[in-house]
Amino acid sequence: MIELTDLTKRYGDKTAVDHLTVTVRSGTVTGFLGPNGSGKSTTLRLILGLNAPSSGAVTVDGHPFTDRPRGLRHVGALLDAQDIHGGRSAVAHLKSLAVSNRIPLRRVGEVLEEVGLAEAGRKRIGGYSLGMKQRLGIAGALLGDPPVLLFDEPLNGLDPEGVRWVREMFQRLAKEGRTVFVSSHLMSEMEHTAERLVVIGRGHLIADETLAEFSRRGSQATVLVRAPEAAALAAILTAEGADVQPADSDGDAGGLTVVGLTAPKIGELAWRNNIMLAELATQNASLEKAFMELTADAVEYAAGEAR
Repeated sequence: MIELTDLTKRYGDKTAVDHLTVTVRSGTVTGFLGPNGSGKSTTLRLILGLNAPSSGAVTVDGHPFTDRPRGLRHVGALLDAQDIHGGRSAVAHLKSLAVSNRIPLRRVGEVLEEVGLAEAGRKRIGGYSLGMKQRLGIAGALLGDPPVLLFDEPLNGLDPEGVRWVREMFQRLAKEGRTVFVSSHLMSEMEHTAERLVVIGRGHLIADETLAEFSRRGSQATVLVRAPEAAALAAILTAEGADVQPADSDGDAGGLTVVGLTAPKIGELAWRNNIMLAELATQNASLEKAFMELTADAVEYAAGEAR
């Protein structure tokens, strides 16, 4: 478990993390989301003791990480897959980590096998692709078989097979009772990977809840309905207080998007008024849409509108 209590980090007059209080639970994959410049990377560095907080506290399983003399036995982390000595082999790199943390050397071969780098273990890291470096970084995080794991953008550079493998690995690790905290900007992957979300913007906490709760809070579900008598149905639904808009840009396919009424209620109103329906389906709010809505005021570097 990771506990952040009123955690704050300032750089001069810039506040990167602002009174952040969060508990990252064990036994679940927790996604860590936020716009660029929101303070995600700074928060991860504060957890690992790489940066000192201006105020507040952060503990891992009840202790500051800096109190752990053999850190990789307690926390495994991947912050930057590119930040590694290119002249070494993967085996040499992992052996140095193992020796400094008193981890059995047999773990080097085990984790290289687990991440799919067993055959490339003797090659120089400088010749690795970004995806291979990501796998090596994950191997380093797993080396000490730790109960807590932190990953910053671990999917960058991975092919679809690699993304699926990482997703399944995170879920397996969480089922083993470990704490898995994953920072990512890929909303679609968080939908398939995380069970809980911690969302921050400009260093402030925006949300700390389940994936489903966050999606529901950020955006209303809509209902797609198609009917030959779309105009008549739209008038009936509008009279019931619904927001009704054409679902098709050309307006000729009889499609409507409805907010404010459930699919069963729309079906009931159509049946009562003898209107035949060709399609009736609920469209749940997406994580990406919820994220964009809830963090709109927390974007530090926003692009200008296209002209």
